[in-house]
Amino acid sequence: MTQPVYDRVALIGLGLIASSMFWAIKRSGLAGEVTGYARSAETRETARRIGLCDRVCESAAEAVEGADLVVLCVPVGAMAPVMQQIAPVLKPGATLSDVGSVKGHVVEAILPHLPEGVHFVPAHPLAGTEHSGPESGFAELFDNRWCLLVPVEGSDRDAVDRLRRLWQGMGANVDEMDADHHDLVLAVTSHTPHLIAYTMVGVADDLRRVTDSEVIKYSAAGFRDFTRIAASDPTMWRDVFLTNKEATLEILGRFTEELFALQRAIRTGDGDHLHDYFTHTRAIRRGIIEAGQDTDAPDFGRGQAGGQTGGTDK
Repeated sequence: MTQPVYDRVALIGLGLIASSMFWAIKRSGLAGEVTGYARSAETRETARRIGLCDRVCESAAEAVEGADLVVLCVPVGAMAPVMQQIAPVLKPGATLSDVGSVKGHVVEAILPHLPEGVHFVPAHPLAGTEHSGPESGFAELFDNRWCLLVPVEGSDRDAVDRLRRLWQGMGANVDEMDADHHDLVLAVTSHTPHLIAYTMVGVADDLRRVTDSEVIKYSAAGFRDFTRIAASDPTMWRDVFLTNKEATLEILGRFTEELFALQRAIRTGDGDHLHDYFTHTRAIRRGIIEAGQDTDAPDFGRGQAGGQTGGTDK
């Protein structure tokens, strides 16, 4: 057990990320008390039943009152309305953060409502599974994953460093970058791959209507991975694409150009181009494994949720 980083932490939204944060905080003794709130009464009742949070509150304002750290774990599109509810009761000197996978929009949504004396340090843990809801969380979710801190202009350095200690205490590696760069990087590593996965599963569903159940019955590992990614929370991903529009469209344009080049190589029988391309992309996979962000061991059954990274959910 380590020394607490915060006396009281408030989690607003009690899905996969928030529940995993709670269990990780408790695992290492990083906070004296953790309060929580979810908009759904059913979610709040589930949280109480499974012991998620030391105290589950009936309003967001009640949950954040007196908290040293408030973390918004709601869909990106809900950040501004939630901020309006909690702004009047945020404790002076407290730190406000989030776990959204789009940062530019979050900064724009939060800053107009930020009370003077409250430190805003956006964050994004690059961890997740295809599961959602309060019962999906587990303490090991962030172990050896990256959490990106995105300080805004004027962010208090002590507040940033304190939040860094919390995420490191929860098992994460921590880095910092600005909001625009974050959103471009995530458009490459997460947002566009999710959109492609959704599209491929939709194409397969259309084909399944022609081939009866064969697409599902004979799914190979590649398609199974697509379906796992495409099972991520639809509200979260709708908001991601609407709020990271420019970066996603830029990367989609580049993807389309690459796809056309591969189509041309296949059509013209250019085996050298295909082999060179696949050799290059294979090396990227090896780099991910060497960086400790995945394993080369086969896991076709996907039996352990803790080993998967199906988005942030975020």
